[in-house]
Amino acid sequence: MSWKKQLIAGIYKRRAFSSASISFGSSSAVTEHHHINMLTKEAVKQIWRSADAVCFDVDSTVIEDEAIDEMAEFCGVGEQVAAWTKKAMGGSVSFREALQERLKIINATEKQVQDFVENNPPKFTKGIETLIKLLQRRGVPVYLVSGGFKQVILPAARLLKIPADRVFANVLLFEDGKYAGFDKEQPTSESGGKGRVISILKKKYGYQKLVMIGDGATDMEACPPGDAFIGFGGNQIRQKVQLEAKWFVTDFNELISELSR
Repeated sequence: MSWKKQLIAGIYKRRAFSSASISFGSSSAVTEHHHINMLTKEAVKQIWRSADAVCFDVDSTVIEDEAIDEMAEFCGVGEQVAAWTKKAMGGSVSFREALQERLKIINATEKQVQDFVENNPPKFTKGIETLIKLLQRRGVPVYLVSGGFKQVILPAARLLKIPADRVFANVLLFEDGKYAGFDKEQPTSESGGKGRVISILKKKYGYQKLVMIGDGATDMEACPPGDAFIGFGGNQIRQKVQLEAKWFVTDFNELISELSR
């Protein structure tokens, strides 16, 4: 299937993002950052208990592993991709450059991606299924916002009963079954993309208490515009997140318990 047909088939609608681009004036951005930084742990917990939307990172948060590393191993290029991942985490290259180079190394065909998905069902982090069900029962919209790949994430979203239009991630493109790049119009394909997704959601739906949950610095940096951030270290503990997040947990049961208060 060509990449054009693939996108038309429902992987993602590009124009939704370009028409919803958002910018903040410098003064409002500074005010928002100040507000988030001033939040106490108890204030974050209070926002969590009354959240009107929740965004989860996927890799090392909703699922136990990092999909790009797993796919690289599956395609026999694990070590080369790991070296680029290290560069990206060290901040010596941009997120987009690191993504682009890793995907070039993997160079997976459409068939390989399909085989990877079929042979590697999602390994959900302990407690995440219960937590998401609880949020859904409470009527709280749940979103998945990831720098990973939609083709890999959608099967996990289906199992969690999260609609496809609430999944924001990168899209792999194929031409005649061969890797042809990734959709650079997706906001998650570059640095700051998760924050842009949250801005779009808040503008579209008017959320006032949107919570972002994730293991990485890119998740933490999405607040603001997110109203509160909860750091998660159940699979990987990122030192920066552990030190700077006002509320850092290693078990989703802690979040479940807080909702019962």
